Amino acid sequence: MSTRHFCYDTEFLEDGSTIELISIGIVCDDGREYYAANSDMPVNRIKNDGWLLENVWRHLPLRGWSEESYSVGGGIEQRTKDAGVLDMTSLLVKPKWVIANEVRAFILSVVSEGDSPWLWAYYGAYDHVALAQLYGKMIGLPTGIPMFTHELKQVMETMPGGWQPPPTEDEHHALADARWNMKVLRAVGVAI
Repeated sequence: MSTRHFCYDTEFLEDGSTIELISIGIVCDDGREYYAANSDMPVNRIKNDGWLLENVWRHLPLRGWSEESYSVGGGIEQRTKDAGVLDMTSLLVKPKWVIANEVRAFILSVVSEGDSPWLWAYYGAYDHVALAQLYGKMIGLPTGIPMFTHELKQVMETMPGGWQPPPTEDEHHALADARWNMKVLRAVGVAI
């Protein structure tokens, strides 16, 4: 029996009381990938959160989204001009129950081959809660899906001085961040 490593990331709305899934991206060390945006997300609350609007919303499957450029201290920055709408016709936008079924199938596909799944995330505490809540309470996680996530940040802190992680590419896009997590996992020698 061998280990299969799954790096994942979620984007979510949190208000100190709840964590609402926006999107999830997962990359397996065998090269397979999964991405979905939650059609049940609280769109109005997300669009009213300035940080989520500028950093997360823009990466979702949208229609009508646009941004404008403005100058800050001699540099050019981008700002949302029209937030648009979630593209409900996109095959990437799915109800939470569908995402739950697809994530379960994606992760547990390796169990039938005799492999054990290990989950990895960067600052992954909330990611694990968002993942677990796809199935209700933590005890509702399907058999075979780990009840904890390995923390990439802790592994990175054990690296010798001068070690630098690979550069990020599209921060706050769940699949791009999951891909970066896998690059880090390979760079530290955990996954090949």
